[in-house]
Amino acid sequence: MAEQDGKQEESKRAMKRRKKMEARKEHQKKPNLGNSKNPGFDRKRFEETISFVENVNGSQATQGTVLKDNDVIRNTVHRHEPPVTDNPLEIIELTDDLVVLNKPSSIPVHPCGRYRHNTVVFILGKEHGLTNLFTLHRIDRLTSGILMFARTLTKTQELESQIRNREIEKEYVCRVQGEFPSGTVDCEEPIVVVSHKIGVCRVTPNGKPCKTAFTRISFNGNTSVVKCIPYTGRMHQIRVHLQWLGYPIINDPIYNHSSWGPNRGCGGVSDELVHEVICELAKSPTITGFVDGEDDKVKSRYIPNTTAEVGSTQSKDDSAFQSSRDQRYDNDCSECHISRRDPTPEELTMYLHSVAYKGPSWEYRTEVPPWAREDWSQQET
Repeated sequence: MAEQDGKQEESKRAMKRRKKMEARKEHQKKPNLGNSKNPGFDRKRFEETISFVENVNGSQATQGTVLKDNDVIRNTVHRHEPPVTDNPLEIIELTDDLVVLNKPSSIPVHPCGRYRHNTVVFILGKEHGLTNLFTLHRIDRLTSGILMFARTLTKTQELESQIRNREIEKEYVCRVQGEFPSGTVDCEEPIVVVSHKIGVCRVTPNGKPCKTAFTRISFNGNTSVVKCIPYTGRMHQIRVHLQWLGYPIINDPIYNHSSWGPNRGCGGVSDELVHEVICELAKSPTITGFVDGEDDKVKSRYIPNTTAEVGSTQSKDDSAFQSSRDQRYDNDCSECHISRRDPTPEELTMYLHSVAYKGPSWEYRTEVPPWAREDWSQQET
């Protein structure tokens, strides 16, 4: 994928897709367009839809093709993916049973929403040949840092046992607004998800129990670098606890958004305001454009071997469709008619980094990002 202005260019691709058909009565060649069971059925739309089916079980398909159980259809899909940073995945440790890497900000771990090729598992499959991986944990799309995958079921079970028994310690570092208190600050406020669609959480008494310990590392007169130790793994836990304490991450697009009010949600907000906040966040291109589908559920921890064929940059099926620039635009694609603003490199970064993971007899650590150093100034961004 081409690099442009410090990020990967939006993916506009046609890709081949195979899908098994659900059960249909064998005598039905197409819907009865005139009966009461199909009110408002649009024949033209139907014909346009099935025109994209190239073949069924390897044979040319027509409108009269009868679809049966377990038929495999092949069609062309024109995909648009949001831009991500062009910073590479840094592999920290690679063994026969484990992959440990330093994930850049802006790249989601798994395919979700409009993200597919620009995800960690696809990049690992295409660019590093690492497939058949087992996911051990996840970090937010905008969060950078340590990410681990197991390569064998035995290693997966070993590390999952350590996670269940709370034998693994995670350490994060972030830069927050204001002068964070000295010493250690424990936050045990319960958290609940209030919008799965755009991924928003809040502190509320009926939320799930969680705990985070914070320790200030430095203060430069305006912002503080803080070490974060989460004892539980709730969605956006560190970010929500920092917001509740009154020290949101300085470039957090959700929890430092002006829609939370002048105090940015410090100490909690009313149910009425939460509804207004969600409505405002849903209007923000920065949030809806880059967070779309982030909270999609991962159906399986096992990542099949398809990532070797459909990777982060160009799959085998894609190569035949990208031989000319003309194929980057499709008149039948609604996305091609939408002009989206490219995000700046700053909008693809959030100052929250997973700096270390430590187990009973192992530890992995990364260098801290430039924004976490004591001599950093906001002018550098």
